[in-house]
Amino acid sequence: MKILILNREPALWLNSLSAVLGLAVTFNIGLTEAQAGWTVAGVSAILGAVAAALTRPIAVQAFTTLVATVASATAAFGYDMQPTTTAAVNGVVLAILMFVTRGQVSPVTGQTATPPQAA
Repeated sequence: MKILILNREPALWLNSLSAVLGLAVTFNIGLTEAQAGWTVAGVSAILGAVAAALTRPIAVQAFTTLVATVASATAAFGYDMQPTTTAAVNGVVLAILMFVTRGQVSPVTGQTATPPQAA
């Protein structure tokens, strides 16, 4: 039995939620550049870790999370960028990586593999 949320895979929902929360930062909600950077990178890391736990193989989603988090953290802390740019970098990286890696992940199934019977 696959784990689905509203008939969709958890990784799709969680990565989309991360991108939407990153978009929320762009609406000038009163965060400084540093706060926006920490928010976008933190949300990306946390939701990505949850998505990695809910998909197999873990490595693909973990890679997507790592790249998105590093990209948004670099944009926020390595360069003098507006929060809107930081959130846009995160959203674009997530969208591209979800599209590229989609065929390589699947939801966790509720079944465990049974060892072969000895003859």
